[in-house]
Amino acid sequence: MTTSTDATLLLARHGQTVWHAENRYAGVSDVSLTDTGRAQADALGRWAAAHPVDAIWTSPLSRAVSTADPACRALGLTPHREPGLRECDFGVLEGRTLAEFAAQDPAAAQAFRSDPVANPFPRAEDPSAAAERGAAALRRIAAAHPGERVLVVAHNTLLRLVLCTLLSIPAGEYRRVFPRLRNAAISELLVRSDGSAALLSLNVPCDPDLP
Repeated sequence: MTTSTDATLLLARHGQTVWHAENRYAGVSDVSLTDTGRAQADALGRWAAAHPVDAIWTSPLSRAVSTADPACRALGLTPHREPGLRECDFGVLEGRTLAEFAAQDPAAAQAFRSDPVANPFPRAEDPSAAAERGAAALRRIAAAHPGERVLVVAHNTLLRLVLCTLLSIPAGEYRRVFPRLRNAAISELLVRSDGSAALLSLNVPCDPDLP
């Protein structure tokens, strides 16, 4: 049951980037969208135009801002940029793949795979701290929009960590419970006035014909 003080957050990962094909960790690196990523952003814009959306918030990284832009234009909304929604800093893995890291340090890569929160990459942001900043950001957004529907464009790892935090799932399970968020797909999250949350849908594509 929802109330007039609950907010519905429509979570979307940004569109495909130039590092997507090789599954390179982008993190805080400012990498651009591919043509496919721009098509995904356009599809998100069409979806937003056809569904109730009262406000749009994004990570400050350009791939998230660019993904939100078609929706902003379609709805005539100015996006709010929230620093707490930026992707995790992956330290030495920025711009690299997990396979490349495993070839260099197989023990550390295996430790990450077994528990990515307890065993983050060298010089990476503490995943628990990233989860808390992201969860705090979503709670602030929800509190600013009681009874409204808000499109939030952010990042794969951050959103998975935040979902675990808000749904009382151990953060170290984020890779198992949420293997990935599809680019520019919608996950609907109800955030109540007391800060508790319920996941209403996950990875619903805006255009089933796009990857």
